[in-house]
Amino acid sequence: MTVKRGEWRKPDWTEATLSEAPAIEALERLGFSYVSPGSLEAERESFKEMVLAARLSTAVKKLNPWLTPENAAYAVRAITHVSATSLAEANQKLHVDITHGITVQQDLGQGTQGQTVRFIDFERPEANELLVTRQFKVKGTTKHVIADAVVFVNGIPVAVLELKNPTLGDAWLNDAVDQLLRYQEQGERYREQGAPQLFNTVQLLVAGCGQGAAYGTVGTPQRFYSEWKTTYPALEKEVEKALGRKATPQDVLMWGLFQPANLLDIVRDFVIYENDRNAGRVIHKLPRYPQFLAVNKAIARIKTAKRPTERGGIIWHTQGSGKSLTMLWLALKLRRDPTFENPTIVIVTDRTDLDNQISETFIAAGFPNPQQAESVRDLRTTLAGPTGVTVATTIQKFLELTAEGGSREAHPMLNQAENIFVLVDEAHRTQYRSLAANLRRALPNACFLGFTGTPIDKKDRSTKETFGPYIDTYTIEQAVIDRATVPIFYESRLPKLHVIGQSLDQLFERSFADRTKEERAAIKQKYATEAAIATAPKRIEAICLDLIDHFTKFIQPNGFKAQVVAVSREAAALYKETLDRLNAPPSALIMSTTNNDQAHLAKWAKGDQERKVLIDRFKKPSDPLAILVVCDMLITGFDAPVEQVMYLDSPLKEHTLLQAIARVNRKGDDKKTYGLVVDYWGVSDALKDALAIFSPSDVKGALTPKRDELPVLAARHAATIKFFAKVKDRNDLDACVAVLEPEDVRAAFDQTFRAFAASLDMVLPDPAGLSYLPDLKWLGKVRQAAKARYRDHQLDVSDCGAKVRRLIEDAIVADGVEVLVKEVSLFDKQFEAKMEAIASPEAKASEMEHAIRHEIHVRLEANPAFYESLRERLEKLIADRQAERIDAARQLELLKSLTEEVRNEARAAQDLGLKDIAFAIYGLLEKELPVPVARERAAAYAASRKELATLIEEAIAPATQIPAWTEKNDVQREMRQAIKRRLRAALVDEDKLDALTATIVDVAKARKGR
Repeated sequence: MTVKRGEWRKPDWTEATLSEAPAIEALERLGFSYVSPGSLEAERESFKEMVLAARLSTAVKKLNPWLTPENAAYAVRAITHVSATSLAEANQKLHVDITHGITVQQDLGQGTQGQTVRFIDFERPEANELLVTRQFKVKGTTKHVIADAVVFVNGIPVAVLELKNPTLGDAWLNDAVDQLLRYQEQGERYREQGAPQLFNTVQLLVAGCGQGAAYGTVGTPQRFYSEWKTTYPALEKEVEKALGRKATPQDVLMWGLFQPANLLDIVRDFVIYENDRNAGRVIHKLPRYPQFLAVNKAIARIKTAKRPTERGGIIWHTQGSGKSLTMLWLALKLRRDPTFENPTIVIVTDRTDLDNQISETFIAAGFPNPQQAESVRDLRTTLAGPTGVTVATTIQKFLELTAEGGSREAHPMLNQAENIFVLVDEAHRTQYRSLAANLRRALPNACFLGFTGTPIDKKDRSTKETFGPYIDTYTIEQAVIDRATVPIFYESRLPKLHVIGQSLDQLFERSFADRTKEERAAIKQKYATEAAIATAPKRIEAICLDLIDHFTKFIQPNGFKAQVVAVSREAAALYKETLDRLNAPPSALIMSTTNNDQAHLAKWAKGDQERKVLIDRFKKPSDPLAILVVCDMLITGFDAPVEQVMYLDSPLKEHTLLQAIARVNRKGDDKKTYGLVVDYWGVSDALKDALAIFSPSDVKGALTPKRDELPVLAARHAATIKFFAKVKDRNDLDACVAVLEPEDVRAAFDQTFRAFAASLDMVLPDPAGLSYLPDLKWLGKVRQAAKARYRDHQLDVSDCGAKVRRLIEDAIVADGVEVLVKEVSLFDKQFEAKMEAIASPEAKASEMEHAIRHEIHVRLEANPAFYESLRERLEKLIADRQAERIDAARQLELLKSLTEEVRNEARAAQDLGLKDIAFAIYGLLEKELPVPVARERAAAYAASRKELATLIEEAIAPATQIPAWTEKNDVQREMRQAIKRRLRAALVDEDKLDALTATIVDVAKARKGR
């Protein structure tokens, strides 16, 4: 079609062209063959078949040419028919089978014995059949679902893509992930709405919109979907050359994840199923792109190094970005790679709690047989033995042992094998430098790989000399940009209580002004230490009062918890006692103790198991334990996403400071948008000096002063207020709500309001934020009123931080406008009162219109024909008003009449002489069977639609009395059979039977929930 000059042509901006087509194009360029859904349908026995069995059978025979036909069929059936009670169980079982193979009994010339069958050639990606299809139709639990794109390897589905139109704006990701979760039937709200069996073998889920993309796996909630920001090992410029255009984020993700070698690498080496004790379930995890890069770069360096001593290096990934899992994936890949001939892997930490934590991570993820060294001798015995073990140890076990005469013996050489890999956690620490010689002496040909969550000092040469140069870095700023961690804000409080540094001298001089200069010098040297003055009971009491006020007002309402870091064990004990005395939220004290401690410290001693129980309680959002008090424990290597604030009263510095503050940067739920460090000590005075030892780019974004959010707050406030610039009187709530009537305007307002509320949530309780409170409350009322008027649950204030939500809700009640901003059902007695409170006819009509629309929407499934008819009349009435064929008063009059009909479904049924379900069935029959059934051809059922509806209701009535019948497939199957018998007897066309029967069952389910 030729478009003449000046003639506008509608752009082809559809989901298919803007997101699906680019995804398929990328896959085809990467070596995947596109097969149309029609072609695949011809291969499948039914839409219930997810695995392409014929293709899988061909691949199995090709990869295992020795198989008998019987064993080949057995192997295929192991993948197509899995015995499991849930999708999660099926997925885990099949992942093991697909990646490790299954065992069959067969004689290959040496007698019948177990032989391993491979399903995928992971070493040679090109030896597999790689294909992709669009619009893959699957028979689900109760209905069909259609996946936008499915990727198969040897006929096995390994990836599902849900692709949306980028013109949806911010909603694309939510819509795509919501659809993927529905297909998986993840959660009660999606029960029987999807096809979970499609995902039995799937490891990769992609949500995309052409201009953006994110990935997860089976069971991943939306907040954990991540972007993939690298095309490694391909260069991005090579990708853009292949595409002939600039690569979009979706292109980058497709190229990074679906290069065949990368896809198979992820499926085999980067999938873990981690047992989460706190959640009481297994969590299916994939790597983030920095973890994938780091592991593969490390493997590449090990394999390509010219000399054994050049194989090692340092991986610096900032705290909270998953360093322990990176170590795990590297260990898994080293263990599986035949190049390394069953290596020994040594995981080294410098503290027992970190040793336990990493061991637990490995065990929870199912790593095969990791063991902890129990003593120096146990470690030496293990390392001196054959390779092939994985052992976790503390660095202290590499100390020299004392000989009988008291002298230190040199550390012995334990093993000269080259396939020993030493993974060292927090490799920058001093003790590693001092014990590096012992490590080298014990394992002279080992490969040393250092991991750190903080950058290496600019002056620290020994760490790089011990391990080698950086392999990969992932900075604080990068992690925040990628939303792998949340930003950390800094706030200094109670400046009058800062007694450190210069103020210490001033306080001392005032306190001992009556002493001689010599006496003051002696006293100061002996007693006036920072720690001693910092533990003054009055000072700690003042801090605790402030801390409790801050925590209960601004942290606890959002469901988060806190950590208090004290300068000493004495101070920590005093903090715990003071918090208890002041009736603070429940707290626990966790610190090291010794047998020589005095009574006031000894009473806080806890065994390892007791500490573990308290830590597990703290990590659970639902547990009331809200505050942990520490001094020398849990300030490094402690991972608790529920912790949002650290109250810091200790002079931490350098690496320890960066590690400690990172306790609050872990991602929690969607409400956690930042972490907060509240400084009671005064570390800000020395913060620049502390961070100066690192390269500026390495520590950029480590701590952001909270006041820096003020310019952002001001801009977001202005953007939100701008929506109502044309409203003459901002006290006219109806006029403000009318501004938000168009759906696109409501969506834009909602986005800017949430950003404004989030900024204010960050700033409060800083006094600088108080001036914005009146507008927040006013906008909150408008938002709630619009939600009630337009029945738009997207505008609910429950998505705001708890403290902001409480401010809005309190303001609504205080101003006496609750009736206007409360969503009231059309059937509620308060509805008439609400209508009376609205002034103008236009506003009343708008309120009534959306109330009717809402009721029709929520009741439509229970009686589709009746309410669809009412909806058509409502739409015509609205169109007449917009075309000015009627005025507001006439519209209001007609809406009142329509309201009565919505309210009187039961009366309409009674007028026809029908009961509850029969009335709804009657409407369906009237809609689906407009021509009366042929009475002369069915004398036994020569009945009207009313009689047929009654017969169907009577037929299914016994089944609907069975408890929880809506969850029992066998009961529903009998219902469908009974309905079909009645419909067939009435000579309903066979091609309408299935759809009409399914709709009647759906109506019965919907009416049960009323």
